[in-house]
Amino acid sequence: MICSVCNAAEFEEKFILWDGLCREWQIAPHERSYIDRQQGTRCTSCGSNLRSIILAQAIIKSFGYAGCLNDWVKTSEPQGMRILELNGAGRLTPVLSQLPGHIVRHYPDVDMHNLPYVDASFDLVVHSDTLEHVSNPVHALAECRRILGAGGVLAFTVPVIVERLTRGRDGLPPSYHGRADTTAPDYRVFTEYGSDMWTHVIKAGFDSVTIHTLDYPAASAMAAIR
Repeated sequence: MICSVCNAAEFEEKFILWDGLCREWQIAPHERSYIDRQQGTRCTSCGSNLRSIILAQAIIKSFGYAGCLNDWVKTSEPQGMRILELNGAGRLTPVLSQLPGHIVRHYPDVDMHNLPYVDASFDLVVHSDTLEHVSNPVHALAECRRILGAGGVLAFTVPVIVERLTRGRDGLPPSYHGRADTTAPDYRVFTEYGSDMWTHVIKAGFDSVTIHTLDYPAASAMAAIR
């Protein structure tokens, strides 16, 4: 396994999930194992976890680049790009911030249901494990599509339990990501994503979506072109 952020090949692991969240989501032991790998397996060189690494791969492959993200931002192609990062995407943020057209905004301070940008404002929109906290994720994805210019790329991750179908948490007790003891509104989960997570992208108006995987089923990312 190679890190798509820095091109290193050594990793370390730690456990991330806690028992309470596993009970709320009814996560089986084998599901807990691969979710822990997604969030807790990190590159020893740059510190990126598998979630950030697969998101980096989705970005560079969407632009036809064969190297790593660290090298891509030094090439001429992305220098003029307008890039919006919604919430910091882990270790990708300091790499993308090297580009002059990169900005970071934070949900829920910025409403993903009503992004404060005119149509076709960006060439790349990135968010990571954010969409599950948005009450209407299809509308949020449609907003991402609206602010992309022609040929622009949306690249993002959501936590996925691959042997299930996506379900909303309406009628279920509130569940929160982040720390085990948090009840902050921006950590509340509205959608539990399953293997049909890609359908939200199509419903949002994109014509196609690509799914990128790493250490399957531990990590996946999606990319769609405007």
